[in-house]
Amino acid sequence: MLTETINALQIKPDGIYADLTFGGGGHSREILKHLGKTGRLLAFDHDEDAVANIIDDERFTFVKSNFRFLKNFLRYHGIEQVDGILADLGVSFHHFDTPERGFSFRYESELDMRMNRQATLTASAVLNNYSEERLADIFYRYGEMYNARKIAQAVVKARKSGKIKYVNEFIEILKPFTTRNKEKKEFSCIFQSLRIEVNGELDALQSMLVQCKDVLKKNGRLVALTYHSLEDRLVKNFIRSGNFEGKLEKDFFGNIQSPILPVSNKAITPNDSEIEQNPRARSAKLRVGYKV
Repeated sequence: MLTETINALQIKPDGIYADLTFGGGGHSREILKHLGKTGRLLAFDHDEDAVANIIDDERFTFVKSNFRFLKNFLRYHGIEQVDGILADLGVSFHHFDTPERGFSFRYESELDMRMNRQATLTASAVLNNYSEERLADIFYRYGEMYNARKIAQAVVKARKSGKIKYVNEFIEILKPFTTRNKEKKEFSCIFQSLRIEVNGELDALQSMLVQCKDVLKKNGRLVALTYHSLEDRLVKNFIRSGNFEGKLEKDFFGNIQSPILPVSNKAITPNDSEIEQNPRARSAKLRVGYKV
């Protein structure tokens, strides 16, 4: 949904924009095409692999950091407010398709899952060091697994015989708790839960969204692509009500009191043609808000 995403930003030639998930640089390159000589783009990414994709353009600034520090780094670069913010959330194809990063259950690799490889917490460390109760909470909250408690019990039992270090070892633990026709989906949910915990993804997302209240200019756009219900719920509620619970606060006249409001109440989703070309896009939802 590249076209829809760029259109949603309503890019001004002289505007200032932030791409919070630089990755391979696809969105940033497209934003730069719409900027004039005085426009400016800051791109955030804490993955060292993204450094190789830095764009040689005087209007472009790369920030090697997690987007949870958005406000601090904007100020560091002399910027108080921006005209638009883009966040393409979730994991890039690069991460899933690089075996040694340990994000996918398709490869025999170490259980890593760190977006920032300078961080110390890995998926293996979570499985080997967290209590049974905490593991169950992660599998249930972040993976939405109904049998989270049983999976956590199996992990704790297995690690008594030796450290759980590799993807294939973890898969063998999980197999008794999955159904054959839903196995891949259930593996994906469990791996998602570990990845969210390792990278603190939902905490970072909430922190970033709160900062958008301050760093967006009036009528500035917040454009977010989400790929699972946990992310989407946070983004949807925040754009709709200014909080993560979705609680609407209204004034005496019934007007919603929120610093950011939705451009549309419905998310934009990929069409059949795009899903056919890129099956991984099927779960994507694009939500757009603007600063009041």
